[in-house]
Amino acid sequence: MEWLLYVSIAIIAVAFALLVVFIISTLKALKNTMDNVSKTVEDLQGQVEGITKESDALLHKTNALAEDLQHKSESLNSVFAAAQDLGVTFQNLNHSFKRVSDSFSQTAENRSDQVAKAVEWSNAAISVWSRWKSKKEAGSK
Repeated sequence: MEWLLYVSIAIIAVAFALLVVFIISTLKALKNTMDNVSKTVEDLQGQVEGITKESDALLHKTNALAEDLQHKSESLNSVFAAAQDLGVTFQNLNHSFKRVSDSFSQTAENRSDQVAKAVEWSNAAISVWSRWKSKKEAGSK
């Protein structure tokens, strides 16, 4: 029976050795997996740093564009104010032209009455002169 004890111990030793071999191979596979994960994380960290730098550059460009847009908008405000002033000036000029035109029309209307009276008096004077001349010629003959 002693041999059974030795055989059992040998089987236990072989089983333990196999267990150790499988644990070692599992740990090696786990180490390879962890190395791959570590490498992936390092690559990912590099990509994140690159994206961060690009995002910072893009943010600076966006801020510069926003500032440029603000300056241009302020410049356009003065242009629009000048355009509004120009519109008001044109409106005032139109009102002035209308007043001058109305004044001219009123003066022409007032003077047309005077011209009509002058024409009537001229016609009357010509008529009187013609009658006087014809009476004078008739009396001289």
